[in-house]
Amino acid sequence: MSTQGLDEFAGWVEGLMRQRGYDIDSPRGGGKSRIADEAGVHRAAVTRLLQRQSMPDLETMRRIAPLLGVSVRDMLIRSGRVTPEELPMAADLLPPSDWQPSMEDFARWLGVPDERMGVFVKVVNQFLEPDTEQAPPAEAPEPRRTARD
Repeated sequence: MSTQGLDEFAGWVEGLMRQRGYDIDSPRGGGKSRIADEAGVHRAAVTRLLQRQSMPDLETMRRIAPLLGVSVRDMLIRSGRVTPEELPMAADLLPPSDWQPSMEDFARWLGVPDERMGVFVKVVNQFLEPDTEQAPPAEAPEPRRTARD
C-alpha cells in the first residue's frame, strides 16, 4: 500500500472514530485505549494506524469496523486491500427478481448427479402436479340418531 493510501485510510478511520465519540486527539483522552479495549485489539495496532505507520491486519479491521458503524467490506475496500468487484455485495449475487428456478436448478443446488436429473425432476413433478384421477370427496354421512332424538 502506498503512503498516500495509508494516509487516506487512516484519515477516514480517524473521522469515524471522532464521529463515534472517541477522543483520539488529546494525549489523555483515552480514545485510543477505549477503542482498542472495546474492539479487543492491541492499543499498538490503533496507534500505528493513527500515526500512519502501518495498515491494520484483517482481524483488527474485522473487530474495529462494527464499533465505527461500517461494514468489514467497506473497511477492506477503503484500505485498498480489495476492490468492490472482488468483494461483491450479497444482493449483487442474487438472480433477477423475475427469475423462476427450474426443477433442474433445484436439483443442481441439492447436488443431484446429472445422470439422475431426469428421475429427480419426474418424481418431484409428481408431487407438484394436481392428481386428476382422485375420486370426488365423499359426502359426509348422516348423523346417527339416538333414542333420545
